[in-house]
Amino acid sequence: MLGADQVGLLTGDRAINSGAAVVVMTTEVLRNMVYAGSTALDDLQWVVLDEVHFLADAYRGPVWEEVLIHTPVSVRFVCLSATVSNAEELGDWVTALRGPTHTVVEHRRPIELDPLLFVGDRTAEREHLVPLIVNGVTNPEGHRFDGDQQRPPATQHRRQRSRFFTPRRVETIERLASEGLLPVIYFIFSRKGCDEAVRQCFDAGLRLTQPEERLRIRELVEARTTSLSDADLDVLGYDTWLESLEQGIASHHAGMIPSFREAVEDCFVQGLVKAVFATETLALGINMPARTVAIERLSKYNGEGHEFLSPGQFTQLTGRAGRRGIDDQGSAVVLWSPFATFSQVATLAASREFPLVSSFRPTYNMAANLIERYDEGPAMEVLTRSFAQFQTDRAVVLLSARVDRLEQEITELSSHEASTADSVFDVAGYVAITDSIRQLKRDSRGQRAAVERALAALKPGDVIERGTRKGSKLFLVLSVSSRKGGIVRVRGVNPSGNSASLDVATVSGSLVPVAHLDLPVPYMPKEASFRRECASLLRRVNPKKLAARSQIAASGEGSKRTASPDADPYFEAVQAQQEHPLHDHPDREELMKQQFALHRLQQEQQVLLQEIERRGSGLVQRFGAVRGVLESTGHSDGWSLTQAGLRLRRIYHESDLLISLSLTEGIFDGLEDAELAALLSCLTYEHRSSEPAPAPLLPSTELRQRFGVLLATWKRLERQERGLKLPLTREPAGGFAASAWCWSTGQQLDDILDEDLKGGDFVRNVRQLIDLLRQIGDIAPNPATAKSARRAAASLSRGVVLASGEASQQ
Repeated sequence: MLGADQVGLLTGDRAINSGAAVVVMTTEVLRNMVYAGSTALDDLQWVVLDEVHFLADAYRGPVWEEVLIHTPVSVRFVCLSATVSNAEELGDWVTALRGPTHTVVEHRRPIELDPLLFVGDRTAEREHLVPLIVNGVTNPEGHRFDGDQQRPPATQHRRQRSRFFTPRRVETIERLASEGLLPVIYFIFSRKGCDEAVRQCFDAGLRLTQPEERLRIRELVEARTTSLSDADLDVLGYDTWLESLEQGIASHHAGMIPSFREAVEDCFVQGLVKAVFATETLALGINMPARTVAIERLSKYNGEGHEFLSPGQFTQLTGRAGRRGIDDQGSAVVLWSPFATFSQVATLAASREFPLVSSFRPTYNMAANLIERYDEGPAMEVLTRSFAQFQTDRAVVLLSARVDRLEQEITELSSHEASTADSVFDVAGYVAITDSIRQLKRDSRGQRAAVERALAALKPGDVIERGTRKGSKLFLVLSVSSRKGGIVRVRGVNPSGNSASLDVATVSGSLVPVAHLDLPVPYMPKEASFRRECASLLRRVNPKKLAARSQIAASGEGSKRTASPDADPYFEAVQAQQEHPLHDHPDREELMKQQFALHRLQQEQQVLLQEIERRGSGLVQRFGAVRGVLESTGHSDGWSLTQAGLRLRRIYHESDLLISLSLTEGIFDGLEDAELAALLSCLTYEHRSSEPAPAPLLPSTELRQRFGVLLATWKRLERQERGLKLPLTREPAGGFAASAWCWSTGQQLDDILDEDLKGGDFVRNVRQLIDLLRQIGDIAPNPATAKSARRAAASLSRGVVLASGEASQQ
């Protein structure tokens, strides 16, 4: 459209025609140019932020907001996304930030999407391809695919097979081909799964190409891989990969080197490859439209566990379905799973709820740049201009309105006649006692069980003491019985002849017998005359003579049958409740209900007020904490940067402060080039597997010592961050150190790659390492370290790493 001379590219490690009229770049590059005051921005007129929903990304999101906030106000923005349901809110923020903004919302896809469920059925000749949505609502016939509730139960020795099952990958591709639904992007959230799928299709003899297409595929592949040596191609499994590709089948994931991925993209865009098994990375920033998108599972591993896809993620994946100018309709095929009902899948497919929520937070680098570029007051204003604060302010308005409504309800309820009753009967006090009893019941299950056992251990004729507010009273046990539910009830009399019963809810005082009396004969505890005679026996017992015995029993030195609940708060609360003036009031329940309602409203109001306070000061408090860390580590002095702080401004890395501290402490000084590369790889490498990270393999004693010092520096920083409740700097990981050292010393790819380290992972990690080494080469305070970093970066930029960069520039 414009010509190659009018378009350029700028990324962290590549620069092509950077002075062109149109330059494609990452947001990080633009942010760095803004902070550096680059003159290249003097004539900048427009910035197009594609996939602006990345603003919600926990790591990269703040960069997008920094770009929108700090780019000169004369520059105009176009923000694009297919997965932002609160576009009007985002537009309002951009308007407040940069001036009049038009928000354009289109709910219709350029190509209509037909969501389908693909179900294997052991009772049918072929699989079912079922529409999820019919006439705008969930397909009413879909519920019959929700499992096998109607099948007979499995026998003890034979597991009953499910009627429905997840169709196999080969059969899925064949069915889609027969329905005219190719080409397809088949999403599998596992690199290994993608490669296995390709092998399964190849082994099954699946061929989706014609001879002339296979020739064209080979031409495109050779163009993308011409810079790679034969030795490297052998290590990367080139022949096997190409053989599958020529059959029209390929995988696409980050474990592949860029040259291979880009060759797959070329072939797919030209309609030569008909089935690509891909991880979700293909859904981001790659122009590969397909006739159909298939999703094998609706859950994916998030680093901690498996979670169900969100509507935004589902929409992002299925956004590739339907080719403009070719298809009238795109298809989204979800494979049946026993872990998702038809209704769940249909709801996910129909949902348009994917609100964009800001992930903006002050980082160390951001704080250093704010301190350098602004006075303190304007810097605080910059924080309040973020989308995070904009959303917070809107939320605070809604929360404040809710607080006002609660205040009105509280006032109305407080003026009710219940307030009069409260002043007379202390309803609030009674409710507080009742609440404490409920809580104590939850907290004292073990104590209650002990009391149940103690009650069950009593025998007719035992004398115990019951504590009351008026003192202790003797109680003579007449009978012990177990009621329905295993509840033990003890019946007896006091010296006055009054009958009483004890259970776990009413016991107060020691359950350790202080005496035992022989009961009258015949034993007739239900007769009044028998109880009067028992009370007479109890009155003859001298309490003073029992005092010493009671103390011994309560301390556990007497009878070993049970223990005492004397000091248990639960029993004290029950007794306080029974003696409270409201306890026998005829309107007690209604008065309590009103008091509960008032208490609930007051609690909700308090929570909302705390949330308003938290939201209103969150960013400023976070910034204050970050400033505190910068000051304590020698990067700032008041509202000014030290030399270390000025250096921190130029470190663009998620471990920016740790890197700056390490430079200050000389951790990177005095190392050989390859050793420096290996040590710095501990800051760029991240162990992403669900399996535990292996022990770091460091090639020399010096490296192991330096890694220990680096870890100690990280631990000091991490403790400080944890104490201030700041996001924690990632722990250095040595899983790539040996590979970085080997590559820097000139070893071959064959010596480095293995089952755990794939070509694409190797190239990506080396590129990230080169970027950090170049930064160190620019900012290291020790000139020798700076030179070593530059030499190390150059030593890494060779072979497959260099070739991958060149392939990307084609």
